[in-house]
Amino acid sequence: MNTRFNEIRKFLNEIVLGKEKQIELCLCCILARGHLLIEDLPGMGKTLLAHTLATALGLDFSRIQFTSDMLPADITGVSVFETADSSFRFHKGPIFSSVVLADEINRASPKAQSALLEAMEERQVSVEGETYALPEPFFVIATQNPLEQTGTFPLPESQLDRFFMRISLGYPDRKSERLLMEKEDRREFLAKAEPIISRTELIGWQQKVKLVKTRPALLDYVQDLIEQSRNSPEFSNGISPRAALDLLNGGRAWALLAGREYVMPEDIQDILPATIGHRFSLSMEQEGHVNIGLNPAHRLLEITPVQ
Repeated sequence: MNTRFNEIRKFLNEIVLGKEKQIELCLCCILARGHLLIEDLPGMGKTLLAHTLATALGLDFSRIQFTSDMLPADITGVSVFETADSSFRFHKGPIFSSVVLADEINRASPKAQSALLEAMEERQVSVEGETYALPEPFFVIATQNPLEQTGTFPLPESQLDRFFMRISLGYPDRKSERLLMEKEDRREFLAKAEPIISRTELIGWQQKVKLVKTRPALLDYVQDLIEQSRNSPEFSNGISPRAALDLLNGGRAWALLAGREYVMPEDIQDILPATIGHRFSLSMEQEGHVNIGLNPAHRLLEITPVQ
């Protein structure tokens, strides 16, 4: 399995240059059956990363460009009257793909954004009283522009909590950007690429994540983190039960990527900023007094010792 993981890493790193940690987090997110939010400026390679992941994993891919005038039916699909048999027939929308890129999700109105909620949580879509199952596996990658840009709507907390991870790509380093300039266009290279693994193989790996062991001491540490986030006056709101389960499942996936069958505290620490950093915040009294940047997860790690 480690050999296959390394083949996927090599493929992804050949196309998305200089982003090894972000790629590892993406793989962790997929193995844990979670959804990913990428927040960054336009032109950073967010769409390329999503398409590359779908290609490497042998999954069908669709892209939804979110705009201010988008309607929920543009995402889920719509029933159309067929004159041939005088009945309505449901035409599936772009949400019915294994990898769905929700591009610039915060440019759409909250009503359009809400169309993703059921799909992300239940992996199904309800339209006009009928329920339609989504493909397995199903993975949403949403991109978000910084809120200070014009024409953006902030994602509600309920939707943020459904994203397993939030990451940022950032500018490439000088060496990676030089390679980007010198080598073949990444999209042309991707168009000729073949899948590294099959859909069935990926589903098997996702099942193996559930078998990774978590010792009582590790569960104690995770619970300490959760309780600290809820009880410390440094934070305005604590980690939800959904986020706590995501943190534990992410630790299992991270351990599997490292070739281990058990979770260590370091696994939890490595993924915690990306997994819960968007789900809770510093209290107003602490903002400006604690030098931890924008992610309160770093502060949570500082004040929660490993027993």
